[in-house]
Amino acid sequence: MSHARLVVPASLLLAASGAAAAVTLAAEPSAGGLLVPPAATLAIAQVKPDGAAAAAGSVAPAAELIDPAGLRKLLAAQRGKVVVLNLWATWCVPCLREIPDLVALEKELAPRGVTLIGLGMDEPSALAEQVEPFRRKNFPAFRTWLRSEPDMDALVSVVDPAWNEILPTTYLIGRDGKVAQKIQGKRTLEQFRELIREVP
Repeated sequence: MSHARLVVPASLLLAASGAAAAVTLAAEPSAGGLLVPPAATLAIAQVKPDGAAAAAGSVAPAAELIDPAGLRKLLAAQRGKVVVLNLWATWCVPCLREIPDLVALEKELAPRGVTLIGLGMDEPSALAEQVEPFRRKNFPAFRTWLRSEPDMDALVSVVDPAWNEILPTTYLIGRDGKVAQKIQGKRTLEQFRELIREVP
């Protein structure tokens, strides 16, 4: 996929998200990278997630860049566990509203071998100044990586070559390392509980 210029209207970003809310990365060809209007980004930082609170006293390691080979290695290391792989971005309001529920889900189901892995779709250059400070402030218990490739599809294709660039997208990966469920749009904690019950 060629580099793209993404313009996300603030009205879309700040809309209240229901169970199926999602943001589509409909992009126009351009020589630049993904671009989010600064005003919209600042507004997002004020959004308070409506899900369960992040696990108190739990702090995840700092976010790091990851490439396709690194993702394959990371997922291979989780064999035998159920992996909740969540694609998100700092400017995706539905994503931000469901992350606390995903963190709560991992805390609740960790004794049963459920683990949460986040994959940020922000620009790789935003790691130090935007993504990690944002994660640390708002979701300290959320373990996430950030794509290192300019092309988002290069990373996501490790688990889904047909990804349609909708955020949030969550993959439930079974203990055998195979994708058991693909979930697009925001879901609640209870909905995630029900979906995980179906994963072998």
